Amino acid sequence: MLDTSHGLIPPLRVPVGADPERWRTFPTERTVVVIARTVTSTVRVLDVLGPVFRDESRVDLVFAFDPSSAFNDGVHDLIRSVGARVLPWHQYRDLAPDLVITATENADLAVEGHTAPVLVLPHGVGFHKVVPDSRSDQDRLAGVVPDALLRSGRAWLAVSHPDQAEQLAAAHPLTKGRTLLIGDPCHDTLVNGVDLRATYRDALGVTGSRRLIVLSSTWRDRSLLGQNPTLPARLLAELPMDDYAVALVTHPNIVSAHGVYQLRSLLASPLSAGLLRIPPTDGWQAALVAADLLIGDHGSVTFYGAALGKPLLLGAFSEEEAVPGTPMAELGRRVPRLAARAPLRPQIERALDTNILGPTDSESLSRLGAKALIPPGHALNRLRTAIYGLLRLDLPEHPTPLPRFAPECPRPADPRPGITAVNVTCEVHDSRTGPQVVLSRTPAVVRHWAGGGGAPETAPGTAHKAENGFASAGPSPSANTFRHLSCSDLEQDRELAENASVLVRDTVAGSAAIADQWIADVLSRYPGCLLASTAVADTSCRVGLRDGRTVTAALSENRHGAVIAAALVHTLVSSGRPLETVAFTIGDLAGRTDLRIVQRGGAATSSFSTQPDAYRMTPAVGEFADRL
Repeated sequence: MLDTSHGLIPPLRVPVGADPERWRTFPTERTVVVIARTVTSTVRVLDVLGPVFRDESRVDLVFAFDPSSAFNDGVHDLIRSVGARVLPWHQYRDLAPDLVITATENADLAVEGHTAPVLVLPHGVGFHKVVPDSRSDQDRLAGVVPDALLRSGRAWLAVSHPDQAEQLAAAHPLTKGRTLLIGDPCHDTLVNGVDLRATYRDALGVTGSRRLIVLSSTWRDRSLLGQNPTLPARLLAELPMDDYAVALVTHPNIVSAHGVYQLRSLLASPLSAGLLRIPPTDGWQAALVAADLLIGDHGSVTFYGAALGKPLLLGAFSEEEAVPGTPMAELGRRVPRLAARAPLRPQIERALDTNILGPTDSESLSRLGAKALIPPGHALNRLRTAIYGLLRLDLPEHPTPLPRFAPECPRPADPRPGITAVNVTCEVHDSRTGPQVVLSRTPAVVRHWAGGGGAPETAPGTAHKAENGFASAGPSPSANTFRHLSCSDLEQDRELAENASVLVRDTVAGSAAIADQWIADVLSRYPGCLLASTAVADTSCRVGLRDGRTVTAALSENRHGAVIAAALVHTLVSSGRPLETVAFTIGDLAGRTDLRIVQRGGAATSSFSTQPDAYRMTPAVGEFADRL
C-alpha cells in the first residue's frame, strides 16, 4: 500500500517514538492507537473515547492516519482540529501498542509483528449494509474485518444487539466468539437529547408551529441524493416557508468524495432558499431530535430516526445494499415511499398525521429499532469496561461517573440567506366580519422546481392569464386564490426584480414623505410593478398602487409587515373587494388590520384589470412568467 502520508505528517517522538520517556509528562502505563481512515469512522471514535478515558492519566492516546481510503479527504484536518497527536502510517507499523481501536474495518490492521488486540467499533447501526470492497472489485458486508485479522485472534467486534453476533457468525463463522455486546453510544446520545428538542429547534431558527423536515442521504448512487438531487429544491418550492423548514444531513463520504464546493454548487438554489445544510461531522444528531419528519434512505441516520419514533418516509432505498433479514431490510419493507414524481406537500402532510400512518406509526418504528439496539443508557460504561479489560488495566480506584451527554446544538454549515424574493399565494374568503385572507410564501429562487418531478410547472412562453388579465404561472386553484411575485428592492437577481408585481423597501422609511417618494420612484423605474410597499417608522406600512392610490395598514414596521400589507391590498383589489378591515393569517401570525386610502392621485382607476397596457410588462420567452 502506498503511504501518501509519508513526509506530510512528521514522525512522533512523544508520547510514542524512539525515546518518548525523555519528553512525556504523565506516568503512562499503556498506549492506545486509534486508526483514522475516513471521516465517518473517525467521528464515531472521537465521540466515545473522550468520555471513556475521562480523567485518565495512565493511557497515551495517539491517532494513526491511514490514507488509503477513497474518502480520506478531511480526516487529517478533523484529527488535528481536536488537538490529537497524529502518526504517519509508516510509523504505526513500527509501534508496539497495547490496544488498537478503530471504527473502520477496512484498514490494514493485520500488521506483521503486532500482537495488540484490535477493537472495531461500528460506525453505523449494526451490520446491515453491503458496500464496495476496497481490496477487490466485489462487495462486502460493512463492519467485518478481513479474515486474516480474525484468524489472528486479535480482533474484537463491538455489537449493539445480541442478534448481530448471530448474524455475523452465520455470514462469517470466524467472527464467532469475537464479539462484545456494547450497545450503541450514538443512540444513547440521541435519547439523552430528547428533552432538549425545543433548544435544538431554536438553534436552527425553527420557532412556533413550523414543521422541520429533515432529509438524510447516505452515499452512492442509490442514496436519497443520488436518486433525487432536486428533492431539497422541490420541497422548498412546495412547502410554505412560514410553516416549514427543511434541513439536509449528508453522509461524510459525499463531501469527502465530491468536496464542499461541488455540493454547494449542486444545492445552490435550495441553499439560497433557506435549506439548512447540517455538517456531516456534528449537528446531525440534534437536527434529528428536532425533526418533525425524516425523509431518509438505507443509511443509519434513517434507522436512528425510526428508533426515536420519528414520522418517516423513504426518499430512496436500495434493497441490493440492505442485507436481507436485518432490521434495516425490514424498515425498507414497512416504511412508505415518497412518490418523487407526485406533488410533495400532500405526502408530507399525510406522513405528519400520525392517525393515518398505520403500521409505521411511532410505536411500531420504535419496536423496529429495538431489534438492532438494546435499551439505551449503558453503552459507554460497557465500552469503558471492555477497553480497560483489553488493556489489562484496572479501572481507576474511584472511576469518574460517565456523563449522559446530549447532542450539541446544531449549527448549519452555511450562512443563513436573506430571502429577498418570494412567491405569495393568497386565499380570500368572506365572513360576517369582512374578508379573511390566508397567505403563504415560498422562495422565488426555487419556483421552477414546483410541480411533479422537478420540472417547471409552466413551459417558457406558455403562461396562462390570471383573473386580472396578467400572465400567471398557471391556472389559479380557485376563483378566490391569487398569486404574485414579491421582491425586496435589494434583490440582486434583476430578472426577479423586473418581473415582480410587488416591490418592497428593505429598510424602514423615516417618514411618510420619504415613503411616498420611494414609492413614486419605484413605480417609475419598474413599469411591471403593480404595488410598492414600505414600512414607515412609528406609524404603519404604506402601499402605493400604480393607479395613484396610497393605502396604509397598521402592521409590523419591517419588511415582513410591508410584504403582508402589499399582499392584502393586492388580494382585495384583484378580487374586486373594497379596501377595508381585513383579517389574515400567515404561519403562526394572525391578526386584523384596517386598510385606509390616504391619498388619491391623477387619473386613478378602480382595479388592476382596467389598467392601460402601457403599465403592463409582458415577459419574454424564457423569462419569468408569473406576474401574479
